[in-house]
Amino acid sequence: MDTVTKEKRSWIMSRIRSNNTKPELVLRRSFYHRGLRYRIHYDNLPGKPDIVFPKQRLAVFVDGCFWHGCPECYQPPKSNRKFWKDKVRMNRKRDRKQTRQLKRLGWTVLRFWEHRVDKELNYCIQKIESCL
Repeated sequence: MDTVTKEKRSWIMSRIRSNNTKPELVLRRSFYHRGLRYRIHYDNLPGKPDIVFPKQRLAVFVDGCFWHGCPECYQPPKSNRKFWKDKVRMNRKRDRKQTRQLKRLGWTVLRFWEHRVDKELNYCIQKIESCL
């Protein structure tokens, strides 16, 4: 059972950012310090990737563990279970569709879980650099 009112929970959830998240910023700073230049939130592409390297046609997404249902981290909320189950399922379905669309357009797509950027930043950077 939730410990706050439905209105308060709605207000709290509305304050969660969808872009410029901490893992995104950490990854971008690392690129910048390595001399790699990129575009952010490129809205000309399906899914509006978080980080884009247009010349190399590389799109990078940083998926939040909660919002995208990370198999390692996701803990479903105790209240409103059906809503959250459907929400995460639809987010994952949308992610797969966007990835397919980008690949059809000739883009390489990399997706990293939020926890992976936090805990294994060097792995993420090496993976991206190998695609560049």
